[in-house]
Order: sequence, then C-alpha cells, then structure tokens
Amino acid sequence: MTLTIGYVPLADAAPVVAAAELGFARDEGLDLELSREPSWATLRDRLALGHLDAAHMLGPLALASALGLSGPQADLCVPMALNLNGNAVTVSNALWAEMAPKRDALAEVATAFAAVARARAAEGRPLTLGTVHPYSSHSYQLRLFAQAGGLDLDDHVRVVVVPPPDTVDALRRGLIDGFCVGAPWNAIAVAAGLGRIAALGCEIAPDCPEKVLALPERDAAFAPALIRAVHRAGLWCADPENRPALAALLADRAGLGPDKALLARTLGGTMILDAAGTVRTAPDYLRLDAAVHRPNPDHARWFAAQMVASGQAPDSGLAERAAALYRPDLFDAATGI
Repeated sequence: MTLTIGYVPLADAAPVVAAAELGFARDEGLDLELSREPSWATLRDRLALGHLDAAHMLGPLALASALGLSGPQADLCVPMALNLNGNAVTVSNALWAEMAPKRDALAEVATAFAAVARARAAEGRPLTLGTVHPYSSHSYQLRLFAQAGGLDLDDHVRVVVVPPPDTVDALRRGLIDGFCVGAPWNAIAVAAGLGRIAALGCEIAPDCPEKVLALPERDAAFAPALIRAVHRAGLWCADPENRPALAALLADRAGLGPDKALLARTLGGTMILDAAGTVRTAPDYLRLDAAVHRPNPDHARWFAAQMVASGQAPDSGLAERAAALYRPDLFDAATGI
C-alpha cells in the first residue's frame, strides 16, 4: 500500500522521515511517499482535502482542524505523538543588545524583553515576533514567555505567522524582531550570525507536547501498520548511537540544511546560543524517546486550555472534545504495548 505523508521541515519530523527512508515502513507492507509542505496551513488543507494520507502535524492544529476551528473541518484523530519540546525563542542581535539581561535565567530574560516591548509599544513601533501558526505550542510559548516577564503579549507585541523554513530569512530581512520555532531553525539563525537564542521551549513549558501523527479517523485499514512503522522509526531516532546517521538523513532528505554537525548537536540538546559561542546543554531540549509516543489525552486538554486562554475558542467542553481525538487505544492495539 502506498501512502503520502506530509511533513514540514523540522527535526521532529525525524520519525516520519526515518520510517519512509530506512525501511521501517516497508517492513510493515507500506510504501511511504514523503511530501514536504511549505507551511502548516498548506499541510492542514491538503490533509483535510484528502491529498495526504497522514501527516507530521502540530498537535494544536490537528485538534483545531478536527474541531472545525482552523481551515476545512477534517475527521482527524491522533494515534501517536512524535516528540516533546524542541522549540526556542530567538531574537535579533539588535533586540538582544537592547534587552541586555544580566543573566540568562528565564525570568530575567523575559523581564528584559517585556521592558523593551513596553517601551517600543509606547513609541508606536511595537516589536514583531514570528510564530509558525496561531494553533501551535509556539504561539502559546510566546505568550507564556511574555507572561514570565509580566507582559500581556496582545497589548504590546505584534505576532505574525512565518512558516518554519522562512523564519531565518524573515529575521535576516528585518521583517521580524524574533520568533519561536522548532529545531533546527533557531540554531541555524545563530550560526548565520543573525540572532541570539533567548529562551528554550523546555524552560518555558517543560515537556511541552508538540508534533503528532495525524490521520483520518476512517483510515483504520492502514493505521496499525503506519503506527508500528513510525513507532519503530522513532525508537531508532531516539538512540544516541544513531544521531550522526539521523543528522545526515535530515540534512540530505528532509530539507534541514547541509550542516550535519549543527543538526547532530541540536538533536543531542547542545545549543550554541550566540555568535560568541555561549553553550547551553539541555538533554530534554528535543525529546524523541519511546516514552513520548503513546498519545496522552492530557496533552490535548493542555492545548485546549491554551486555546481558551488565547481567545481562540470558547471554554464549552473543549477540553474533553479535544481529549477524545487523542487515541491511545489505537496506539496500544497497533504496538501491543
């Protein structure tokens, strides 16, 4: 059976890419064709319209699509999670210099950011930050980062949508002052001399739920085989011994740029924060381990709470409606775990 699987170029697409490229899908009788999508909105629409059979997808966007909150309503379910964490907030070098926090502690960085944001807003030239999609943990982490500094993001900052592969260029062109995006784009911005990683997502919201495997509820025929293939591929991706090979795979096949050493460092949680080479080691920066694969309905409830807090949806049973879309029963049946 041939399936077309959509993904956006990010390190957390690794289990899907590895399943297609390293034989895990073939072992399950599947031929996976990878479809690199330019943005989350495009992926959402193509999945809803049946142009894709399944996708590597933002958890909140999968829920929003299934609940009719974003784009064409789709009959999606989430039988597997792909990762936890993986995001960071990066700001331009000029903004970091203006912030000038005395230490890298989250509270101090967020407070310094809030001070600049208030001053800019008062002058009529608010800061512009990029997020990958309104329905994303990135949007929620930007809000939580601002709150850590005592700032109401809506009142002081302009937030715009920038697809992950375009974030670095948008920062280079001065279209945004910073962004929250997944690996490896923060590290690529630093390597290009364009910005400074201000905060890691795993500091803002520890073990933050992230990408999922999303597919139509009706496609029970291929779901077990696909779940098993991506699960086994995810186990391979999580093995530190496979990190160099995974970095090469992501560089050569997933569109994440040619710097394999940068990708390997990022996969291992070694983050170079600035042009001066300041290093922060965060083993949980991007979690691909087996413990994250079984979809947790509490993660869907957390997303629902963030949607309500962000004014994206009313609090009218949303949490339980969202939780019902996460299907640990399908994961358990497929994997025998």
